Amino acid sequence: MALDGMLVGELANQELGPGLFVLPGQGNSLSIETDAGVVVIDASGYLHAPAMIEALRARTADPVHAIVYSHGHNGYNSSVDVWQHHSSERGDPPIRLVAQERLPARYARYRETSELQRRMAVMQFPSKGINLDILARAFALHDPTETFGDTMTLVDGDRRVELISAPSEVDDALAVWLPDDGLLCGGAATPGGSIPNIGTPLRTQRFTIRWADTLDRLDALGAERLLTEFGPIVEGAGPVHQQLSTMSEALRWLRAEVVDRMNRGMDEIECLTDMTYPAELFDHPYMRPIYGAPDYIVRDLYREENGWWDRNPTTLHPAPRADAASAVLAAITDRGAVVSNARRLADAGDTQLALHVIDLLALAPGDDPDIVAARQLKAELCRTRAREVDSYVSKACLHSSARLLDQGDTGWTAIE
Repeated sequence: MALDGMLVGELANQELGPGLFVLPGQGNSLSIETDAGVVVIDASGYLHAPAMIEALRARTADPVHAIVYSHGHNGYNSSVDVWQHHSSERGDPPIRLVAQERLPARYARYRETSELQRRMAVMQFPSKGINLDILARAFALHDPTETFGDTMTLVDGDRRVELISAPSEVDDALAVWLPDDGLLCGGAATPGGSIPNIGTPLRTQRFTIRWADTLDRLDALGAERLLTEFGPIVEGAGPVHQQLSTMSEALRWLRAEVVDRMNRGMDEIECLTDMTYPAELFDHPYMRPIYGAPDYIVRDLYREENGWWDRNPTTLHPAPRADAASAVLAAITDRGAVVSNARRLADAGDTQLALHVIDLLALAPGDDPDIVAARQLKAELCRTRAREVDSYVSKACLHSSARLLDQGDTGWTAIE
């Protein structure tokens, strides 16, 4: 998921060939000129749309024939109505809005959980000055007018445009295949510049082997060029094959390694701490832990085969969090020792251990000076930890948590 006005693709405003132009949209939003009109991959957000339309009209006066929804995440097609208004003003035929058939079900879920979706976005994008009200428009949903199951020929003319179901980051993702150009637009299945975004802390499961199967299917097309969702274009059949096959192999390797550890009785944390990641699979520009991360994938794989219980009997039927924290607080005879030990660990570079220690005080309710001091230290530790981890999402969650702690809050009900 991304937000209105954010995450413009690396190739924005670049021509990929005659009639192929990357608009300055959310991700690498490609415009494809065909004899039926222009096909646009993702209308993107309201802050993107004016520049996208201006860039398109600087190149062609042809009508927009179709907007293809690369996947159903919030924000990627929130400005469809802007494009429709533009088309109507020009007197053009109605724009076809095309998506994979599972997208409407996602939109139904997003409508049902609209405030939750916005709260998660506030946590995930803390530096953008966004709030719940701003996100109401940024997350506008416009239902497609057409859907397909496995494949669809969108345009069959001088330039053939084919759509292929590509379940990966989400089950409704699709890829756009231009066989006459040898160009594959991988969409969410090929993020570009980051390891597949599986197991991210704020999202539902993404099923690692399903993603690997999609990569294998796309690899079999034999594309000569690959347009990734956010990163660079991959040139040459060999490099395209290498990227798609290596990503698939790494995902399958992770599955095998996690299953082996689960079969030996390891719990989630034991699996995480026992894993190492071989360079031949993970030391590639397209496998960097920039947005996703290998340990996120480990956790998602564990979730696929296990329930929610973390194997600690204390958490099986937990007391209310405030009651439990108060009971822990009452058992601590030297609160100053907790803070000083947490600081000692932090000074020694053991920020994560310091966070575990400070939670003995920081989770307790009330405004007792010791508790307030513990929350302040926890906020400081969160910011330090954010500098230590690689994934953007982890950094964002830590910074957002620090901001809530600065306000004296430990829960999400305080998000506005």
